[in-house]
Amino acid sequence: MKTASACTPPRRLDRLSALIERFRILAQVIQLDDAIEERGGLFVFRNAEGRMRLAFSPNRQPGDIPCDSERVQSGETLAAAARISVSGAGDHLIAALPKCIAIELDDAPDIAAVVLPLVAEIERPRCGGQAVVHRLSEIVVIRLLRHALETGAADFGALAGLSHPRLARAIVAIHEHPETAWSLESLAEEAGMSRTQFAVSFKDTVGMTPGAYLSNWRLDMARAELEGGEQVGKVARMCGFASPAAFSRAFARRFGHTPKAERRKVVA
Repeated sequence: MKTASACTPPRRLDRLSALIERFRILAQVIQLDDAIEERGGLFVFRNAEGRMRLAFSPNRQPGDIPCDSERVQSGETLAAAARISVSGAGDHLIAALPKCIAIELDDAPDIAAVVLPLVAEIERPRCGGQAVVHRLSEIVVIRLLRHALETGAADFGALAGLSHPRLARAIVAIHEHPETAWSLESLAEEAGMSRTQFAVSFKDTVGMTPGAYLSNWRLDMARAELEGGEQVGKVARMCGFASPAAFSRAFARRFGHTPKAERRKVVA
């Protein structure tokens, strides 16, 4: 493993970029009368003094009871709402978020800096507004993920693993280099932990073994690449499979159909 020289500061660990590159975030403005019944909603409330708070429920399904943070509180109005959907490799990170994230925007200026223009676009629609809403919503979701990491919002799952000071190094290595023939020993070395300590801590924190996480990430990434129209053989190599045949077997076990069938859905 390479070490930094005395004159070179160590590279800051970027826990999100490799995931974000594989995300697809879509946003659609919700009519305010229907907003609370929607799933996967982003809600912005404004009180009489003009203070705003944000509530984000990334995983709520139809029929789920809205949490208190998603409801209009005394003295508030619902200023804006959007339906947010996330797909592609890495959407398991969204699934690891708390059921509802509530933030007072005065306490989170970096999030407020994006939410305020988003609200303005929703309240005063103009030409190109949907494209602006879509792009601003992407940044809002990314900053919410960053906020969740920095505040330790999850104590289990992929987000908790990325919040862990040592496990995160191994998880980021998997995200950035899925083609590498990672072993338990090499991942433990990335984390700076013993093999046994790493294996136990990973399972307790993330909820699965390092090998299962690696396999799932490779297959999620492969599916996203196939949805983008890439050739099956190229995807197999990119995602670290020994051969297209091995890739096809693993893909079919996970998703119930072959990589070729997945790609045909896109090119048909």
